[in-house]
Amino acid sequence: MRKIGIELNKKDFEYDVHSLVKAFYPEDELTMYYKEEPQTEGFDLLFVVTYEQEYIHIQITDNQNNQEKEVFSEEIACDYEKDRKQTKNVLKQVLYRGLTKETGTTQPWGTLSGIRPTKIPMKLLEEGHSNVEIAQYMRDTYYTSNEKTALCITIANREREILKDIDYENGYSLYVGIPFCPSICLYCSFSSYPLEKWKKQVDAYLDTLCKEIEWSSKRYAHKTLDTVYIGGGTPTTLEPNQLRRLLSKIQECFDFTHVKEYTVEAGRPDSITKEKLQVLQEFPVTRISVNPQTMNQETLEIIGRRHTVEDTIQSYELARSLGFDNINMDLIVGLPGEDLAKVEHTLEWMKKLSPDSLTVHSLAVKRAARLNMFKDLYQEMTFENNQEIMNATAACAMEMGMGPYYLYRQKNMKGNFENVGYAKVDKAGIYNILIMEEKQSILALGAGASTKFVFEHGQRIERVENVKDVRNYIDRIDEMLERKQKGIDLYLDA
Repeated sequence: MRKIGIELNKKDFEYDVHSLVKAFYPEDELTMYYKEEPQTEGFDLLFVVTYEQEYIHIQITDNQNNQEKEVFSEEIACDYEKDRKQTKNVLKQVLYRGLTKETGTTQPWGTLSGIRPTKIPMKLLEEGHSNVEIAQYMRDTYYTSNEKTALCITIANREREILKDIDYENGYSLYVGIPFCPSICLYCSFSSYPLEKWKKQVDAYLDTLCKEIEWSSKRYAHKTLDTVYIGGGTPTTLEPNQLRRLLSKIQECFDFTHVKEYTVEAGRPDSITKEKLQVLQEFPVTRISVNPQTMNQETLEIIGRRHTVEDTIQSYELARSLGFDNINMDLIVGLPGEDLAKVEHTLEWMKKLSPDSLTVHSLAVKRAARLNMFKDLYQEMTFENNQEIMNATAACAMEMGMGPYYLYRQKNMKGNFENVGYAKVDKAGIYNILIMEEKQSILALGAGASTKFVFEHGQRIERVENVKDVRNYIDRIDEMLERKQKGIDLYLDA
């Protein structure tokens, strides 16, 4: 592991600089500091980033073996105050050129470090630009590869078609979170709690959640509900009577007249039973997920998924036999020990099962995940993701009659790739697109849920978050409702 220093002369654009350098050096130790701060330790590689009123200058110095050697230096004119967006783009372009020269490699997404790259072509499409013009702009501005540029534009066009009849400003989507799981996966950083330890808290949690549902529905009564998404955690950790209670309360409080999609994440195969699926059928649920993540038993055991490959097959086939005709399956590539051959084994099972949509996630290990918190225990594990693996997942989806319909990225993704949702015709997850494109307000209920207010014709976004801890959520629900009320007063009809 090398020690890499990043020196800046101003407290500006730090995140962009750090993210781009980290993309090229994912395993190395990065230290960011400001010019006026004394640095006592030496660095193997030093980036000096200077941006002034009229120019940007970047210098890269290699200090390995106690021999200082300049490997890159470039200065470019830029009006710092006039156009901050342009300044940021120019800064990242220069930095990218230096990084590619130093490493001899490129990044599939070029200088883009944000999680929603499809927002760029979507905006340009809405402004009337052609696909060819957008592709040229993305390659020139962000240095995106031809493959990622084409993927991004393809998805933006499909998203636009799917969302064409949705009134963003007068509508909203509803998210309801159930933060319990059969077990906590090795890579998970969500607000999830193992059901075995929290079983006695579930009813108290539902009491509180139902209070929030009833209160919130009244405040949104003048808006049109477009989509509903019940996620987690794993909603089907609830017992059938608890699940029925939750869905009944939602049905009682919200107007479903114009709902275009109602998703419940069945998620973990070890949480699915015939009785629970039959409860879902009592309500206008249109879409569910049965998520294997992998069809390799050894990997399931490593990552803490306490179910078998056979459980996944049986749960999926049970849902099909009961008449569910819109089933999503989630996969993760880059899991410990999984090379192309193991991913292909999983993909062969996807072809046999033939879900209606397939969401392919690139492993992203966040700080809160056990895999990162206890990384010393997992040093010998290999984590592999590459373009060949991503191409295999895309080819599998195409073979099943699916096309890409939404995309997002995360920090610390293996290979610096992306998460892509593929779907058959008329089976795309509308809620997924809405939350990624940030075109519509999302009313989010439950522990750790983040309500998103989109207003001023989509130009501004503000968030109001619930506390993550289940006990705090139960004890402080009135405080959560007060937060929401303030957000509603300030942003809902702004």
